Amino acid sequence: MSKKPNVKLRFNFITTIIYILGIILLLQLFNLQIVHGSEYREQSNTRLTRESTIKADRGSILDKSGNTIVGNTMGFSVDLYKTKIDDKTLNQTILNVINTLEQNGDSYVDNFIININPYSFNVSDDKVAQFKKDNKIDENATAEECFNKMKDKYEIDNTDVTEARKIMAIRYEIQIEGYSSTRPLQISNNIKRETALIFNEKSAEFPGINVVVEPVRNYEQGTTASHIVGYTGKITSKELETRKDTYDQDDIIGKNGIESALEEYLKGTDGVKQLDMSVDGNVQEEYVTQEAVKGDDVVLTIDLNLQKVTEQALADTINKINSGGYSQRYATNSGAAVVMEVKTGKILAMASYPTYNPQDFVGTISTDKWNEYNNNPDLPLMNKTIQSAYAPGSIFKMVTAIAGLESGVVNTTEKIRDTGTFYKYNSSWNCWLKGGHGWLNITGAIEKSCNFFFYTIGSRMDIDTLAKYARYFGLGVKTGVELPGEVSGTVASREAAGKRGWYPGDMMSAVIGQSYNAFTPLQMAKYISMVANGGNKITPTIVESVINADGTEVPKDEVEKTIKEKLGITDDAAEDLTISQTSIDVVKEGMRSVTSDESGTAYSVFKNFPIEVGGKTGSAETAQGAGNGKTNAWFAGFAPFDDPEIAVVVFVENGGHGWYTGETVRNIMEQYFGMNTTQVQEDMTQAPYVETYR
Repeated sequence: MSKKPNVKLRFNFITTIIYILGIILLLQLFNLQIVHGSEYREQSNTRLTRESTIKADRGSILDKSGNTIVGNTMGFSVDLYKTKIDDKTLNQTILNVINTLEQNGDSYVDNFIININPYSFNVSDDKVAQFKKDNKIDENATAEECFNKMKDKYEIDNTDVTEARKIMAIRYEIQIEGYSSTRPLQISNNIKRETALIFNEKSAEFPGINVVVEPVRNYEQGTTASHIVGYTGKITSKELETRKDTYDQDDIIGKNGIESALEEYLKGTDGVKQLDMSVDGNVQEEYVTQEAVKGDDVVLTIDLNLQKVTEQALADTINKINSGGYSQRYATNSGAAVVMEVKTGKILAMASYPTYNPQDFVGTISTDKWNEYNNNPDLPLMNKTIQSAYAPGSIFKMVTAIAGLESGVVNTTEKIRDTGTFYKYNSSWNCWLKGGHGWLNITGAIEKSCNFFFYTIGSRMDIDTLAKYARYFGLGVKTGVELPGEVSGTVASREAAGKRGWYPGDMMSAVIGQSYNAFTPLQMAKYISMVANGGNKITPTIVESVINADGTEVPKDEVEKTIKEKLGITDDAAEDLTISQTSIDVVKEGMRSVTSDESGTAYSVFKNFPIEVGGKTGSAETAQGAGNGKTNAWFAGFAPFDDPEIAVVVFVENGGHGWYTGETVRNIMEQYFGMNTTQVQEDMTQAPYVETYR
């Protein structure tokens, strides 16, 4: 039997279905275009869809135990979109927004260059000239004339100059930064919740205004570890030039410290939100099309509790020196301290004094606060542990001792008689103890910090040898720590002397840590750690790990490569040296005597300490201070003596005497070793000394 009738039946059925669907579509099209066409056209003409950025949380910065040092809270910002309103309405909207912000104590962007009451320019003459040129204003126009020209340009009708100035601030920002129906201008950030509610509840009064919920950086520990974590701020035009693919003009970026060094990890991936907005600027609906992804967390090697104790101990010592709490008063308000694991180079605490609060930079730092920080002669924004180098004084003497022992110009048993004045090269140099220390071996010379002994070594040794050992211990060379702004310092050497040339007599000041020697406190901590660990090289580090948003760890070699490229860190080029255990042991024994023997220069500080400490005091005259009592104070130590775990270096600018800073080291060690802090009475009869030379 033939199947053709069945095939024809199916064909007719399908054809009928297609005709029916076509008729339905035509009817629907007729309904949309003819029946409701005018209604939908009106909606289309009065409604715009815009994309808005959902700001991602920056990654948190944590201590080694996971305690949050820097995190985020949720805040609100005010964005202004371009809408189909005239200048008069725009100006009134701007004034309404600013008045609302000011009523609730919130600030707004204001980079306009003209002040009122009285009229004046608030920028340099060059910028004023450029402003006049850009706005086609006569080059001889006064500030008031420029103000009135801009008022006319922006069609501001307000007779009240204060109101006109407020409007002008935002109109000028629009002129400089630009805005559109899809890219807004941020007027204010980190506003109060109460302010945000007003804008949302009365949105009809603020056409073009959209309140955005966004993360705000929160420095939970206040000033603690501020020089380590750094701070953030709005990206500048210069910073944006090389980051246009990943940043926009309103983004926040790390400016200093870890916030800057690990910006590429801390920055999250922004999301996208759709806004349905009427042409007069009222938001009607919003929905998320792409979720934001939080930045990576950075885990530091820092112990937060130890960091707090280190900062407080340093501040207490500086204040005590300032007030004459030791045997003599010195005017000081600046110092630094570093605590390091001697076997790994991990930094457990790093303090710089005076400090600052990174929270002050969130949003926009006030002019008064910026001037307070920037004009402070004690430089609170500088991380003195890495960004400034200082003559080390006597704590350099262990380098001289090791270089002398390893080069054979002195041995462990040789005794030298200190008569008080060393004569050589038709000149003389005094030991700090008038009359001298008598007969001493190298251990006793370290214990008593005898200049005469080290002058003798210097007279036998070439400067190239001394410089070689100094560089091996990481002195005068950047440590490569993961922080921006590190300086290299200087090692006393022929290179440092330059065209002046190196003279034999220069060695006398070099061997006791003066001359061209200038090192950062972090370099000194690395050096003391290497002495404590047997002379083995270490690389200081402050970053433990970087954790992705999904909880996985970023490979360490990837993090190291990224940071090295960003900070321009190069591998250690110092010559590898093999230092005998005998030389290390002799030097360490001298350091033990400094804190344990009654004649040691820091015995009064550590005489009742339950853990044996190796230490060295240092008092170094500055170039400006020679002859007038300006002397920097150092203490470097490690513990426990038999199996060292940590090295601690403390520096106080114009601190007077090295043993004054020993109390800071003791308090830090008490915290590290879990002791109950007890009050230790200082022996005020201890005779302070200062390295002097001539």
